[in-house]
Amino acid sequence: MTQAAVVTEAAVGVEPVALSNGRAAAQTWRAFRREPLGMLALAVLILLTVVACTAPLIAPYPPSYGDPVLAPPSGAHWFGTDSLGRDVFGEVIWGSQQSILVAVAASAIAIVVGTVVAVAGAYFRRLDGFISVVVDLTLSLPVLPLMILIAALVGPSTTTIILVVAAFSWPEVTRLVRSQALTVVRLPYVDAARLMTSSPLWIIVRHVVPAVTPVIVVSVVVTASRAVLSAAGLAFLGLGDPNVWSWGRILYEAQQSGAMSSAWWLTLFPSIAILLLVLSATLLSIAYNDARNPKSRKR
Repeated sequence: MTQAAVVTEAAVGVEPVALSNGRAAAQTWRAFRREPLGMLALAVLILLTVVACTAPLIAPYPPSYGDPVLAPPSGAHWFGTDSLGRDVFGEVIWGSQQSILVAVAASAIAIVVGTVVAVAGAYFRRLDGFISVVVDLTLSLPVLPLMILIAALVGPSTTTIILVVAAFSWPEVTRLVRSQALTVVRLPYVDAARLMTSSPLWIIVRHVVPAVTPVIVVSVVVTASRAVLSAAGLAFLGLGDPNVWSWGRILYEAQQSGAMSSAWWLTLFPSIAILLLVLSATLLSIAYNDARNPKSRKR
C-alpha cells in the first residue's frame, strides 16, 4: 500500500473519532442529568457564582464599623454582626467574590500549565523523564509551609494567593493528565495523524487534547476546591488580602477579636459557605466521572 493510500485511510478514520467524541459528550450529559447529587452540586455552584456576580445587588458593602456589636442573627442582621458591628451576611456575600475569583483563576492557571506540561511530556518522550522528576519533586514538598512562606515574603494580596495556589496545584494536574495522554499518543488514529502532517502542535491540539478533556474537566473541579481551601487557610493565618473580604478573612478577624468561641455565628456561616463550595465541587467531579464511565451508565 502506498503512503498516499495510507494517508487517505487515515483521513477517513479521523472523522469517526470526532463524531464518536461528540456522541460520548451527549451520552455523558444524559447520564449526568440522571445523577441527583451531581445536578444538586451543579445548581449550588451556579447559585454561588450568581451570588458572587450580583453581590452589590444583594447586600451593601460592609462598612468599617457599625452597631450593634456581636449581635446574634435576627431579622435586622440575618447572620448577626461581628466585633465591630459589621453585618456578617454582607461579609459572607462579598467574600464569595474573592473565593470564586481565586478558585477560577488559580485552577485556570494550574490547568493550563499542567495540561501543557503533561501533553508535551507524553508526546515528546525525551521530555517525559525530566518532567516526571520535576512533578515528583514538587509533589513531595511540604505545600502548606511553602505557601505560607511565599505569601509572607511577597506580601498579602489576591494576586499572590492565586499565583501561590496555582504554583502548587499544577503538578497534580500534570500527573492526572499525563497518565491519560500516554495512552492516547499510542493509539492508531494518532499514528495516522502523524502521516497526515508533520506538525506536532496540530496533532496535539486536534487529537490529543480533546481525548484527555474529560480528565481535564475533573482536574478543574478538584483544583478549584483545593484553591478555595488553600485561600481560606492563608487568609485565616492573616496572609490574605486585607483590603478584600473573603470567607477566610471573616474567620481570621473572629479569631483576632477573641469572639470565635462566644459568637458562634462568626464561624458558622463562612464555614458553611466554604463547605458548600468545596463539597459541591467534589460531588460534581464524582458525578461527572461516573457519568462518563460506560460501566456506570449501564448500571
